[in-house]
Amino acid sequence: MAKFIILMGVSGSGKTVIGKALAQEINAEFIDGDNLHSQRNVDKMASGIPLTDADRLDWLKLIAKVGHEEVKNGRTCIIACSALKKSYRNILRTDNESILFVYLKGSFDLIHDRIAKRSHQYMPSSLLKSQFETLEEPKADEQDILAVSIDQSILEIVNEIAKSDLIL
Repeated sequence: MAKFIILMGVSGSGKTVIGKALAQEINAEFIDGDNLHSQRNVDKMASGIPLTDADRLDWLKLIAKVGHEEVKNGRTCIIACSALKKSYRNILRTDNESILFVYLKGSFDLIHDRIAKRSHQYMPSSLLKSQFETLEEPKADEQDILAVSIDQSILEIVNEIAKSDLIL
């Protein structure tokens, strides 16, 4: 059965690298949600300005639509999307009964260290603090979410996700 998997977490948590590796492991399509942002959002983030909820709304609706279409066509897809707030996750859940979230969880210090060692087209490390301030960690009432610690190797993370009851 096709699934729609959102790899969620703050910037630098490994959504893209883990998404690509997981897609290979479970024979799924990987889509980087960053590539679905409008040019206006890209320009705003590149300027170091955090996005507002209004900025994110069309982007989240597009991600939900893309995931819905993939599943409707019988394909499992993985989309990297921060999905930092429960309200964002609820937008993604709309008309997507087969959606699953994988929360890539890590400490500010660990992720800040990783971001400092990389370059990203429009996500300066200065925005990490605002991402952690925005983050609403999933609670028990969100039963479609698997939390995975990123304080392990990519292979270990991928194996933990692929063997999860939510994914199988």
